[in-house]
Amino acid sequence: MTELALLADTAGIDVVGQTYQRAKQINPKTFIGKGKLQEAIDDVRYLDANLVIFDDELSPRHQRELEKQFGETVRLLDRSSLILDIFAQHARTREGALQVELAQYEYLLPRLTRQWTHLARQAGGGGARGGSGGVGLRGPGETQLEVDRREISRKITKLRRDLEQVRSHRRLHRDRRRRSGLPLVALAGYTNAGKSTLINALSDSNVYVADQLFATLDPTTRRIQLPDQAEMLLTDTVGFIQKLPTTLIAAFRATLEEVVEADLLLHVVDISHDSALRQIDAVEDTLAEIDASAMPRILVLNKIDQVEAALNELPLVDGYEHIVSISAKQRHGLDNLLAAIRDVLRRRETTLQVLLPYSAGKEYSSLYNKGYVKGETSAADGWLLTLRVPASVSGFYRQFAIEPGD
Repeated sequence: MTELALLADTAGIDVVGQTYQRAKQINPKTFIGKGKLQEAIDDVRYLDANLVIFDDELSPRHQRELEKQFGETVRLLDRSSLILDIFAQHARTREGALQVELAQYEYLLPRLTRQWTHLARQAGGGGARGGSGGVGLRGPGETQLEVDRREISRKITKLRRDLEQVRSHRRLHRDRRRRSGLPLVALAGYTNAGKSTLINALSDSNVYVADQLFATLDPTTRRIQLPDQAEMLLTDTVGFIQKLPTTLIAAFRATLEEVVEADLLLHVVDISHDSALRQIDAVEDTLAEIDASAMPRILVLNKIDQVEAALNELPLVDGYEHIVSISAKQRHGLDNLLAAIRDVLRRRETTLQVLLPYSAGKEYSSLYNKGYVKGETSAADGWLLTLRVPASVSGFYRQFAIEPGD
């Protein structure tokens, strides 16, 4: 409930009261029990509230019935629609706006009723692109609701097509990055865990940072110097949260592919948070949902400067290559983190024997600049090099290979 209040605050909503119910089962008609529903209706009237937010995703049936019970003057949101609203406010790029708008329409379609039809023209508000205007003319015998449903279905089809183009563009961008020969490390973590602060601290950049949930949605990539003069690309991703709407995960698949395609994942945790272990579980669940749970991972315990008590529960956390404690804001522990990253990347490198023609002087210099050359001899038609390269980019250099790598 505390997190729900923070979500509401992020969306610009003033919370004037809250209540909860312990129930053995969900009421099939109204989600909560009859007595609790009447109590909530009375509280809304007493507090003069105009909005009610449920902490779980409501089914279309529950949504329709609860709207009837609370009346036309009270707007009803569930956790999913609230998160979608926040994403719409914070999406800055065309890609982010497309993803949010698709998630909004897919959430809205099964819940569309007569009193919701105005939202069909407003989905994607805030930071999103918005719809294409009003709906078309009705055919013979069609209701306005049917017209709206067809219009939303058409928009969903177009948005999916547009996002497929985004995914293709991202694939090309990733291919170019692979040709650069630099390993890719992705940041993931619960929202507000400090990922943007960490990328700023490691790269001396100025990615937007705010002490609020989902402050940044759009991926950011920076070049980072590692120990022994090696380099890597570090990319930030959207923050995760418990009960993240499935429509949002599906819509943001193009962005989340940045995680799946990485050589290493840094799972950033706000270790000062009371629910840190539950947040770790929530992130791991989402990683499993996008098929990223088998990736090599480093657990980064951020905000360690705010922790006073001993972390007795940490031994319960396993499955990570390293566990590193840092304070991104105070820049403490960053050298240890970079050393851990270098260790994991080194263990995932591949050895190749290549023959690089003398005409490829640019590639030759680049290999030395990246620290990939471990041995060299000369031949009649080129340089014979022993390379140690990240597994993710080894495919590019295999075109020059003369022996299979290990």
